[in-house]
Amino acid sequence: MPLVARLFWILSLACLSPLALGERLRLVTDDWAPYVYQRDGQPAGIDYEVTSRVFERLGFEVEVQFLPWKRCLLMIEQGQADGILDIFQADSRQPYLVYADEPLSEVEFVLFQARTRRHGVKGLDDLAGLSVGTSPGYAYGAAFNEAAHFRREAAPTHEANFGKLMLGRIDLAITDRRVGHYLLRHLGLQQQIEELPLVISRQAQYLGLARKPGREALAQAFALELGRFKQEPAYRAISNRYTGDIGNILNAVEQQESSTAR
Repeated sequence: MPLVARLFWILSLACLSPLALGERLRLVTDDWAPYVYQRDGQPAGIDYEVTSRVFERLGFEVEVQFLPWKRCLLMIEQGQADGILDIFQADSRQPYLVYADEPLSEVEFVLFQARTRRHGVKGLDDLAGLSVGTSPGYAYGAAFNEAAHFRREAAPTHEANFGKLMLGRIDLAITDRRVGHYLLRHLGLQQQIEELPLVISRQAQYLGLARKPGREALAQAFALELGRFKQEPAYRAISNRYTGDIGNILNAVEQQESSTAR
């Protein structure tokens, strides 16, 4: 770590109340595998493990509660939780939320369709007249969220959207690429549902902390330590353990997209 960054990190920690060190932070999120989810009743996932490891280095314990995403946002806004995992930056959240500037991960929102009911979608205009399964409270980008030429139908879970897709109750479903392929493998639907090459939006997701005294310093310290941890073999080991063959699937899709673009 460069000397200037190291000094800033030390100063940021010094700004934290000594009573805060060793504090248990209550974070909220929803099931978003493989980033963060419940496995055998315990939190798991790439971003969960990374967040826990970074906070451990900073002297904090982490407790994660899984709730519907809209409920998570409401709890943060009302100050009922200390932080929220894997949230996008939005100006509207600045009054009550402090972001750790180093992203935990990046998502790519793509569309999925049933192989028996394919649609020639190469751009948003091609969604005219179709229905797309979404998740409440998710921001897929202004172009998608505000378009009026197709229908958006929210479902309580990502699994429910894939179920509606199989039953023909919606034409397409939108979710993050890694999340989608993880679910397809988990549900055994790789042969029934496929990804479309169109990327709706790319967004970084962050740790957000409820705006309270000392939280800005904690967010800065977290971001610096996260950047440092990303350079270590332990970070790559966590990612590889969760992605596994998903990484190979994504590489194949990216190669197909590159070939199509030419």
